[in-house]
Amino acid sequence: MAQDVGTTTDVARLSLPGSEIAVAAPETAVETAPESGRGVSGRRRWVVVVAVGAVIATLGGLGAALLVKSPAQVAADAAAPRADVLTATVEHRVLTSSVITRGQVVAGQTVEVIPQVSAGVGAARPVITKIRVRPGDTVQPGQVLMEVSGRPVFVLEGNLPVYRDLSPGATGDDIAQVQKALKALGHSSAPDAGGTFGAGTKAALTSFYKAVGYTPVSANGAEGDPVGEARSQVTAAQRALEDVRSAQAQGAKPGATPGARPSAKPGDEAPATGGGDGGRALRRAQEDLAEAKKKLAAAEAASGPKLPAAEVVFLQSFPARVDSVAAKVGAEATGTAMTLSAGKLVVQAYVPEYQKDLIQPGRAAEIYSEVTGLSAKGEVTLVSDKRSEAGSSSGQAKPGADAAPVPGGQAATGWLVEITPGAPLKPELTGQDVRVTVTAASTDGKALVVPITAISSGADGRTTVTVLDEGGERRRVEIRAGTAGDGFVAVTPVADGALAGGDRVIIGVAREKASP
Repeated sequence: MAQDVGTTTDVARLSLPGSEIAVAAPETAVETAPESGRGVSGRRRWVVVVAVGAVIATLGGLGAALLVKSPAQVAADAAAPRADVLTATVEHRVLTSSVITRGQVVAGQTVEVIPQVSAGVGAARPVITKIRVRPGDTVQPGQVLMEVSGRPVFVLEGNLPVYRDLSPGATGDDIAQVQKALKALGHSSAPDAGGTFGAGTKAALTSFYKAVGYTPVSANGAEGDPVGEARSQVTAAQRALEDVRSAQAQGAKPGATPGARPSAKPGDEAPATGGGDGGRALRRAQEDLAEAKKKLAAAEAASGPKLPAAEVVFLQSFPARVDSVAAKVGAEATGTAMTLSAGKLVVQAYVPEYQKDLIQPGRAAEIYSEVTGLSAKGEVTLVSDKRSEAGSSSGQAKPGADAAPVPGGQAATGWLVEITPGAPLKPELTGQDVRVTVTAASTDGKALVVPITAISSGADGRTTVTVLDEGGERRRVEIRAGTAGDGFVAVTPVADGALAGGDRVIIGVAREKASP
């Protein structure tokens, strides 16, 4: 007997990126006789399984196609992009050409203090008895640095180096320098004339030594007392003259020696041309007295305090600095006891010849310390005309030396360039290695600039740049090149208006590799 059949459809949906596949799996629910229904249901299940398997296989093939590429496709994907030109924009800017080198911060004056024994001290050898300063200390004029065999070594302001002992009666520019230095410390040498070591200078020097706690060395040294001896000679000459006059006075009485002046009185002088033994004796006595007085005046002028060369160090300006101290108390003073620096701090650099030709006095410079982070503006004040070595007194470098300064303590050789800062540098920069950037050239205000790679010279001798217009057209523009720096060149178009800021100029072309 026939029965109604109810039919339902299950839909299986499988998805891959970009696609969706739906598979209908028909399943018929029937009511059949027990002996025939089991076979029909089993066959339909197998149909569904086969259909689903086919769908999975199809989707797997699609996935593999997306993930697997052929060698040709891989090579195509890795190939360089299509050949094209490289361009840069024409700009307006101030262009500078710079020379960058290394330099060292040094003082305008460096003095080595080499102790000696002052004349008249009586010490057999120079021994350090006191040290009053330490490295890094600031030194003021009139300050005592150390003692050598009990005698002071102090600093005064002056440009002339000491080369002799300064004693009373001396004259010269070095005397005038001492007078000026003492006056600045409050010890006037008036009424002495400038450059003359007289009574006023003696008083000023004595006053200064007293202020620093010492007694000045006598100009006479161990030679006794010349002034006392001269005074004794004057006294003896005066008495001899009095004796002669007394004898002449006695001869004027009755019974006196013929030829004497009857009217002669004690104290009267006989004429220089007077006759007889009496007149000659008087004349000689007068001459002896005059000579004795002259010697006394000379002795007094030469007596008093002196300034030994061993006790003074002249520095150009203050405050000064103590760079190093090698001396030790109790040790024999041999060699350099300490080093002082004074004057405005400057930067000295040694450059090779090709850089020296780019630097001129008056050029702007920048000083930068990587250690402290300090920077300062300056100006080139000296460019040497001969090759030299740092610290060389002769000004000549070692054979074959032609190198810029080398950080790390090696001797710097080359052409000396000195940069003076616009404002005083801090003392802690003394001795530091710094970077120096010198402006070798600069445009006057903003100029039209292009990268140096944009400029080319043709066979016709013209210097040009190639402009790429918005439409892709290329045109050559003849230019005149100017200042170069930092990879750019200032240019001026030969034809007015042929080149302007914002134009694109070709700086290179990416070429395709030739086919094999």
